[in-house]
Amino acid sequence: MGAWQPLPDGLPPEVRHFVEQLRLLKDRTGLSLVALGARTAYSKSSWQRYLNATQPPPRQAVAALCRVAGLADADAERHAVRWEMAVQVWPRPAPAPARSAGPQGTGEWEGYDASEEREAYEDAPTVPWWERLEERPRPGPAGRLLLYAVLLLVALLFTAVAGAVALG
Repeated sequence: MGAWQPLPDGLPPEVRHFVEQLRLLKDRTGLSLVALGARTAYSKSSWQRYLNATQPPPRQAVAALCRVAGLADADAERHAVRWEMAVQVWPRPAPAPARSAGPQGTGEWEGYDASEEREAYEDAPTVPWWERLEERPRPGPAGRLLLYAVLLLVALLFTAVAGAVALG
């Protein structure tokens, strides 16, 4: 596997296997981490964290690496399945202890809680803007039926008002 640093001890087997496969895939591209970052919109430091198992990659980063490596759909899907299995058991870092501001403004944060950042990361994975799909919910059959009923009602009311005006 080249000059990779050893993975941390105690990693679940799913995480270890997933990261090893990502490393092989990255090595297969022949790209440096800087070049990989330029081709995938994920920074060199992000790829270092993903490939050293210190942070789980977003699913989109795995898909981007598969695209850069030229994987076929079936092979890319295998990496997606490995990602799902690994993320479910990925070890969560312990929250950082809260630090209070020292005398004379030492610059430390009071009440800092790293778990909020972790939750924000998990809820909003990074997706490059060009891969974001604008999804608009399409009305289902019941929604269309309601729309037609309202339009028919408006047409009947208009006809009734027009007839009353013509007779009156």
